[in-house]
Amino acid sequence: MLSAAIKKVLHKAKRARQLLWQSVVVLRQYQHIKQVQPARFRVSWKDRWLHLRDGTTTTSFDRHYVFHTAWAARVIAETQPSEHVDIASSLYFVSSVSAFVPTRFVDYRPAPLALSGLSCDGGDLLALPDADESVVSLSCMHVVEHIGLGRYGDPLNYDGDLAAIAELIRVLAPGGQLLFVVPLAETPRIQFNAHRIYAYEQVMEMFAALTLCEFALIEDDGASSGLIRDANSELLRGQRYACGCFHFRKPDK
Repeated sequence: MLSAAIKKVLHKAKRARQLLWQSVVVLRQYQHIKQVQPARFRVSWKDRWLHLRDGTTTTSFDRHYVFHTAWAARVIAETQPSEHVDIASSLYFVSSVSAFVPTRFVDYRPAPLALSGLSCDGGDLLALPDADESVVSLSCMHVVEHIGLGRYGDPLNYDGDLAAIAELIRVLAPGGQLLFVVPLAETPRIQFNAHRIYAYEQVMEMFAALTLCEFALIEDDGASSGLIRDANSELLRGQRYACGCFHFRKPDK
């Protein structure tokens, strides 16, 4: 049986042969396009912008980011808050959601994004600019796992995620909702300096003050199941880098 190292070498060699052949095909296509008459466009080799890896049978995408933002947008559409505040999540998410719900995006590095229904402010997740219990709809997705690991030039803080979560809970209004997304696995760990990966039980303990409305899951590969809404935490058995989507609500006083 071939070792993993040999399989890796053979896979790289196969990809190299495929790229070489694709280069030959593209050069032939270029010559054909260049010779078309009458010419409606200038065709020059100096204007080339070659893409040799896009001729795939399916369109590839980052399953975590496509599915978790799709989940969050659906929750916002279902709950229809008067305003939504997002903390440093995906610009694609806030730019889409702001089309039907007024949205405020807060990030340590504010985005110069001008769209109707969307405002972009500067703010630190460890010291949010909002007053206590003032935000009725809040999201922070694929963010907290990075806090305190130094990846983005931030100070090292092993418990930086706990401080960030305390801020999210502080600003969330009674009856307000929080959409929270982090990587999940059966066994929690830190992949330094990229991110933390949590156990389901850890997340539930960190948000013990809130009520869980829904848990959605994107499994490791997500190839067959995609987004699993109203998922069972038992599905995390054997998972090493899944994506957990938590819809919490703060109890009314």
